[in-house]
Amino acid sequence: MKQILKRILVFVLFIFIAIQLYQPALNVDKGEAVTKDFTRVYKMPDEVETLFRNSCYDCHSNNTEYAWYDYIQPGRTLVENHIKEAKDDLNFSEWDTYSNRKQERLLNSIKEQIVNRKMPLSSYTLMHRKAKLSDDEIKKITDWLNAQNKVYE
Repeated sequence: MKQILKRILVFVLFIFIAIQLYQPALNVDKGEAVTKDFTRVYKMPDEVETLFRNSCYDCHSNNTEYAWYDYIQPGRTLVENHIKEAKDDLNFSEWDTYSNRKQERLLNSIKEQIVNRKMPLSSYTLMHRKAKLSDDEIKKITDWLNAQNKVYE
């Protein structure tokens, strides 16, 4: 019985090491879309920009700051799939390519998601403590978003 368990363990370890060889492309922009970025399109206080970058940009931009554990499979593939899905919904790096109507809709959606604490995801803030928004930080962001929405009214 011990021999069978040992072989199973060696096989599982081999598979774990082998899947580490597959590493999806990193979500890192080489600087091509800087002028299209959300924080360049809108003038915002530095504190609001920092809140967006800390809480949203890892998933919703072309520039993810990876932690060491993001390189370990199968988590790496899960992280990359999550980022792809998030960017399909909203990509702050491509903000200026969106129509005015889409920008207005996204501003409202961002506010709603943050106020209802649907974003940032709790699974993300569990490992990224600086991404978690306090009530005061939510108010700062929503006050700024409300001011931007007046542009569209």
